[in-house]
Amino acid sequence: MPSVFIPPLLRTLTGGQDVVVLDGQTVRELIEQLNEQFPGIRERLIDGDHLRSGLSVAIGTKVSSRGLTSKTQPNDEVHFLPAIGGG
Repeated sequence: MPSVFIPPLLRTLTGGQDVVVLDGQTVRELIEQLNEQFPGIRERLIDGDHLRSGLSVAIGTKVSSRGLTSKTQPNDEVHFLPAIGGG
C-alpha cells in the first residue's frame, strides 16, 4: 500500500503523524481516504477538481503532472510538495 508523507504544516490535522499507509490507486483516492481518517485535510490539499495552487505531488522519485489522477503503486511513497518557482 502506498505511504503518504504528511507535510509538516498539515500534521496538526493528523495528530502529528508524518506517514500514513493507505490503499488507493490514485492520488484522489489517497486524499479521500486521508480525509476519512483526518477530516479537513482534503480542503487543505484540493481546490475544486485540482490540487491547490502552489502544490505538487511526487510519487516515488518523480513529480507528477497529472495531479489527482496520478496513479500509485503498492510500494510508492507519495509526497505533497510546495511548488517551487524561480526566475
